[in-house]
Amino acid sequence: MKAKLILVGAMVAILLSIYACSPAAIDVSYDDFMNLQHISQETEVAIDDSFTVTLGSNPASTGFQWSESAQISDQTILQQTAYELVPPTNGLLLAPGTPGKEVWTFQALREGECTISMEYSRPWEEDEEAAWTFNLAVTVK
Repeated sequence: MKAKLILVGAMVAILLSIYACSPAAIDVSYDDFMNLQHISQETEVAIDDSFTVTLGSNPASTGFQWSESAQISDQTILQQTAYELVPPTNGLLLAPGTPGKEVWTFQALREGECTISMEYSRPWEEDEEAAWTFNLAVTVK
């Protein structure tokens, strides 16, 4: 019995260390935004780590989309390194209007705090207010 407890304790310690060392991955679904149009979150990353932000999106059906370039409050702390529009897929026949995702990758450059801000809007509607907003407070240690 004592050996089992030691084994379980060791496994928990290993999993916690792997989780603590893994880069952050922020994922907010289309349904999350349908319920709450303005979402703010926080994350912590280590210097030189990269992480992704994935937000639900449906530009083909609605005309709304997130901007490819995120607004970063301090680009000496954090840099956007990639952007990708991911269409909906799951191997099944999808109904028209099924949302996909947009994914940004960021690199932590130096210690500090900054904010990533994004707006979901129709890019050709200059005076229209964003339908959704996403803000991420990032602490780099």
